[in-house]
Amino acid sequence: MNQANNMLAGHKQEILTELVTGSSKEELLWINGFIAGLLNGKELPEIAVPAAFPSRLTLVYGTETGNSKRIATEFAAKAKKKQFPVKLASLDQYRLTDLSKEENLCVVISTQGDGEPPIAAQKFYDHIHHNGFRLDNVKFSVLALGDSSYPMFCKTGEDVDAQLQKLGGKRLVPIRKCDVDFEADANDWFEEVLKTVQNRPGNLQAGLPVTKVLAETKANKKIYHANILSNNQLTDRGSSQKIWHMEIQAAGVDYEPGDSVGIVPENPLSMVNEIIRLTGIDPGKKLDFKDGEHTVQVLLHKKLAITHLHERVIKKYAGIVQQEIPELKADLKSLLELYPVKNAAMFEEVIQALPPQSPRIYTLASSVSVNRDEVHLTVEEDRFMVNGLRHTGLCSAYLSALQADDTISFFVQKNKRFRLPAKEQDIIMIGAGTGIAAFRSFLMERDAIGAGGRNWLFFGEKNFTTDFLYQTEIQDWFQTGLLTRVSLAFSAGITQEKYVQNKMLAQAKELYEWIKNGAFIYVCGQKAPMSIEVEKALLKIFETEAGTNAEAALQFFNQLKETGRYSKDVY
Repeated sequence: MNQANNMLAGHKQEILTELVTGSSKEELLWINGFIAGLLNGKELPEIAVPAAFPSRLTLVYGTETGNSKRIATEFAAKAKKKQFPVKLASLDQYRLTDLSKEENLCVVISTQGDGEPPIAAQKFYDHIHHNGFRLDNVKFSVLALGDSSYPMFCKTGEDVDAQLQKLGGKRLVPIRKCDVDFEADANDWFEEVLKTVQNRPGNLQAGLPVTKVLAETKANKKIYHANILSNNQLTDRGSSQKIWHMEIQAAGVDYEPGDSVGIVPENPLSMVNEIIRLTGIDPGKKLDFKDGEHTVQVLLHKKLAITHLHERVIKKYAGIVQQEIPELKADLKSLLELYPVKNAAMFEEVIQALPPQSPRIYTLASSVSVNRDEVHLTVEEDRFMVNGLRHTGLCSAYLSALQADDTISFFVQKNKRFRLPAKEQDIIMIGAGTGIAAFRSFLMERDAIGAGGRNWLFFGEKNFTTDFLYQTEIQDWFQTGLLTRVSLAFSAGITQEKYVQNKMLAQAKELYEWIKNGAFIYVCGQKAPMSIEVEKALLKIFETEAGTNAEAALQFFNQLKETGRYSKDVY
């Protein structure tokens, strides 16, 4: 500022300088208009913060399957339409040093396994739990995604919410915990967040209408209605397990290797008919559901969960029938037999208390480059014990019974954290059982595009004779050179190398050479014990082959994860 023309006292000049240098172009225009009004002698309204300058909103997400990212991205677009400045970031890309500078922080995060954070959120999770800092100026809210069929429902979200408050953060709105059918709850949570931020004192954005995006969100999830082409059992006679290979025709289906499909299973008609008989309800009576009116028959057959009910659902049932029911897992038919409803009207209350049927997720075993307009699945019969009795999983039983020309509906679930690298890169694929599905997809794609990188498959199963899934294809891929190396492990075999981790350790030197020279590593199959033991084997290989210590081996492993050279799809 020109000192010769300065007519302000020193402290006033400091105030003006601070105001001007700290203002945006839009704020300066507003200040200019305000002062012009004063000079023109106009009567001015009470001073308020301009509508053009709403509070900043930061949306961060931690995701394993992509749901948290999708939700956060949709919310960011919605906020921007309302002229809210928004910063959107994955927690693995988020700068932790920015945390204390945030104004309004929204965390969308899922829970994995036994209450664990997603891989992408691990650093953020550890940072807020193990660093001494304060967040006294941060306002926050948490949207927790989970699955109530697991005991540690939304545990990661609960931990993040509690820790942010412990560090001094103030809640914009309370934590919202969402089950697998999360769309409506998630949107309601964000509506409340926006209203809270808009209505904060001094924010002229208050009172703007909030538009619901639930229908828009649902429309974005494309549902394919398809026909079964074939459904063949992969395991041979004498196997202790049943695994099927399904081929489904779906015109225009769009996916990439590493993606999955979500399928909502149908309940057995025999069970539905027995429930209707026990309750005396009219199967043709229409009742309201989230996507419109449906008959009782359709609701029980295709829309609602009626098998393996969670304890909290049984507790609701007990309240409706006004009886003491011990904590257990049971299906609706058994409940009705042991603790019957008094009449059809009471059963309508029960129907309202039943959760919607949740989709089951299956990794794709096909490549759209090869199997145009088709998806292939590898489905294992799920067997488990409840109250001393053996049960079969609802969806695996449903899928195994489907035959050629039967119809099925599904949606594609993207998995951007499980993607093939560039064509010239080497890849190492480690999996057991139905984990082979993703690698079948990878190999078909690599073959179709003429990828020059080498491919090494580690595959494990129970018995060579009865359980060697996709044996002919794997042998053909090896013979034609698509598979550079194949390392097989069968737990019922006579060799000491019964599991994939044993095979890895037996070939540690060459495996380490591949990795050291840039190979990407993929793990697919059951989380426990397979993927846990595989990671232990990798750490041991890094330590022994590099001639280093455990800490350096772990650091190298973490570097592989951070650079995207180690990915897993486990369940």
